[in-house]
Amino acid sequence: MCGIAGIVNFDGNKIDKAKLYQMMNTMKHRGPDDEGYFIDDTVGLAMVRLSIIDLSQAGHQPMFSSDGRYCIVFNGEVYNYIELRETLKRKYIFKSETDTEVVLYSYIEWGEQCLAKFNGMFAFTIYDTATKSLFGARDRFGIKPFYFHKSSHQFIFASDTPPLLKVMPGKPTVNDAAVMNYLMLNRTNYSEETFFKEIIKLSPGSFFTLNNLVFKVKRWYALRVSSSGKSFKSSEEYYNSLKKSVQLQLRSDVPVGICLSGGLDSSAIASIILKEYPHTEFHSYSAVYNPGDKADEQEFIKEYEGTQLKMHYTSPNHEGLLDDLDQYIEMLSEPVPGTSEYAEFKVMQLAQQHSTVILNGQGADEVLGGYEYFYGAYLKELLFKFKIRKLIHEVNSLKKHHTLKKSLKYLLFFMLPSRLKMIMLKDRRHLINKHFYKQNCSYSLKLIKQLYNFPTLKDYFFNHFAYKFEHHLLWADKSGMRFSVETRFPFLDHNLIESTIDCAPDMILKNGWTKHILREAMTGVLPEKIRTRKSKIGFETPEHDWIRQAHYVKFIKEIFQSASFKNRKYFNQDNIKALYQKHLDGTVNEANTIWKIIHLELWFRKYID
Repeated sequence: MCGIAGIVNFDGNKIDKAKLYQMMNTMKHRGPDDEGYFIDDTVGLAMVRLSIIDLSQAGHQPMFSSDGRYCIVFNGEVYNYIELRETLKRKYIFKSETDTEVVLYSYIEWGEQCLAKFNGMFAFTIYDTATKSLFGARDRFGIKPFYFHKSSHQFIFASDTPPLLKVMPGKPTVNDAAVMNYLMLNRTNYSEETFFKEIIKLSPGSFFTLNNLVFKVKRWYALRVSSSGKSFKSSEEYYNSLKKSVQLQLRSDVPVGICLSGGLDSSAIASIILKEYPHTEFHSYSAVYNPGDKADEQEFIKEYEGTQLKMHYTSPNHEGLLDDLDQYIEMLSEPVPGTSEYAEFKVMQLAQQHSTVILNGQGADEVLGGYEYFYGAYLKELLFKFKIRKLIHEVNSLKKHHTLKKSLKYLLFFMLPSRLKMIMLKDRRHLINKHFYKQNCSYSLKLIKQLYNFPTLKDYFFNHFAYKFEHHLLWADKSGMRFSVETRFPFLDHNLIESTIDCAPDMILKNGWTKHILREAMTGVLPEKIRTRKSKIGFETPEHDWIRQAHYVKFIKEIFQSASFKNRKYFNQDNIKALYQKHLDGTVNEANTIWKIIHLELWFRKYID
């Protein structure tokens, strides 16, 4: 919905208005419709607004309470704002139809307890002019970002890292732990740390207070606790809960579209909309490639031709990626291990033409066992609990689905001690400088223990949410907001998540099928070709072919030959060059690895060097 920012000076210096404007201008794409700021001596708040609910000037921010005491800058959407407003208006007089005002008065009425009442995605800060204190919070799963820099002199926050980099004192430095886990484990955004030592994130489900120079962070939401005893009893219950989430997230005063990949999750959202709103026109947006390409899903997307969907397509290509590269790296502001986010980038660029809000299928994989390794986790639980009959049944089912080999590979991986897991990742280790690896391998070992040590499938789901999910949400937010498009996630309604993650494992993974309860719930609603598909692609790109193109070869080899690359302490340059040559020869497919290294090098040049 917006971009928010703020500065608090601890040294008594008054806020420099020019710095607030610098931050606002750096993220103007997040809010092209309006902007505003407020300064109270050593405290400054700013925002840029993308108007979604109540498009009038009544929604202008920073927004004040009727008595002028409280001031809020808010980013996101609270979908149940209408219901909360009905309760609050018995006591408070509203001047707008916005959810921002509902959030403000909810805090005035209930304090930090208001957070549990919100159904939505949000990051906001409220300033109390009477006590000169700040309260800020982030939603349960970290859908909306909140970055900050804190020193003995200042507290600075923003919805993205570039606004912080504009006004922070000194030059940013790299966080070696983040680089290590990126190179070794393909992991980013697994904790409050970022690639910049000086910038951290407010963790999902957390709030902060800043009062009399004392800064405190507290967790207000934990999925592991909140999910207890809420499991669905039937697929019908699941459908009704998902439908309710979709209906809530369609609340908007601007056009809402659908991000349609052809996969089970986004298609489920599209099918629910088509069923529940048969006379309403919606736009869908898809990335497609040449028929036969591994990443192309046209055969599934075309199942919706002839419906009331107005379907739009984009075809990301290698020329476009090179043309967009500088903007793309700036948009992400931290390295990503692959080019699939570029497909999302192009879809959002396309969506900007017709829709300001997009519904996205992200989140279903994480609680419905959508990735291949979840079956390995399930087999581990069955084995350790001596449920041999069910284990044999699932093994036979996986054999019929031709996925047994991969599931057993993941089962073996999960059963190994953490240090042996590290050894199994030696195909990445040999690309890393030996000294850097030796100095920083403990970071990867720690993350492996946090992510992969689990007794049950349900615990693995919890670990996934805690250490391996936020990056998808941040990338989606950055891609959408680059083109002033808000991305919403119906599968991440907390009521739906809590009830899903508490289901028995065989409601999630059954007879060799992933997402069993969703497939059952969508019977007769979803095209059968999609409901029963076994393949999973998502927003992938044909990157394996892209980096074999002549101009890419020239571009990549120039990077490998550059002085900056040769002098990086992070890489084993000879092994990386040899690996790329093998990829060019066609003996291996290491496009993802090569791109990961290229992106990291370009990120260093843009933000660190």
